[in-house]
Amino acid sequence: MAIFKGSGVAIVTPMHEDGSVNFDKLDELVEEQIAGGTDSIVICGTTGESATMSIEEHLVVIEHCVKTVNHRVPVVAGTGSNDTAVAVQMSKEAEEYGVEGLLIVTPYYNKASQRGLIKHYSMISDAVHTPIIMYNVPSRTGVNILPETAAYLAKNAENVVGIKEACGNISQIAMTKHLAGDALDVYSGDDDQIVAISSLGGIGVISVLANVAPKYTHDLCMKCLEGDYPAAAKMQLDALPLIKALFCEVNPIPVKEAMNLMGKEVGPYRMPLCEMAPENKELLKKAMKDFGLQLAE
Repeated sequence: MAIFKGSGVAIVTPMHEDGSVNFDKLDELVEEQIAGGTDSIVICGTTGESATMSIEEHLVVIEHCVKTVNHRVPVVAGTGSNDTAVAVQMSKEAEEYGVEGLLIVTPYYNKASQRGLIKHYSMISDAVHTPIIMYNVPSRTGVNILPETAAYLAKNAENVVGIKEACGNISQIAMTKHLAGDALDVYSGDDDQIVAISSLGGIGVISVLANVAPKYTHDLCMKCLEGDYPAAAKMQLDALPLIKALFCEVNPIPVKEAMNLMGKEVGPYRMPLCEMAPENKELLKKAMKDFGLQLAE
């Protein structure tokens, strides 16, 4: 059984001006997402700035989110690391908090061979009972989970049940689904490929867009799951300018800027992320207005 189907929001981590986590604001965002129809909260992913969190802080944020959500929708926790032992440690602790899924990014910087990826994910799978979604994002990690590797893990690592695909290569994703079949749930990791990946058997998205348009993203996924691809395609195409603007600088800079422009007060970024260039901010504002998002005064 899938961890979730539909729209999982890769939720931002709101912060105070001093850079500490704003837990009260996180609670507000979670409530807005659930009210907007979001199907899963994905906490401490790339969009949540997990790369600049300490292990202790990372785990506190996950535990807080689990308590706030209180089983109303599944919580998927990002617990990946380029150190397999650390990924195992964080995954085991997140499991104790009651998360419904684990999002495990490929090892970054030190990378791994395909054989190393199999060992990495197998070791994490053996250490927990919680289902795992592999996160394939070569543009950030320098590592690509090849279709044969993904299929092997889906069929041989008991708790590996899904993959968040942000490789950008539709042909590769199609081959992964062909080789893995029903043994692997595929989620789009790119908001501009929700319909394309759904048409190949994908079951949803782990989304940046959902931070600013939760109901729209949920409805788009539901159109796909219902097989209404003409309506889904129109929604996908209508959202493309906004999606492009949300990635005009490295994620999560634009989406946090967008949320602040909407009056959500999610605060600053942690270095080395910094404020947007003025011309990109204007581009983002225009895309938001054209999409129909309400900007604060």
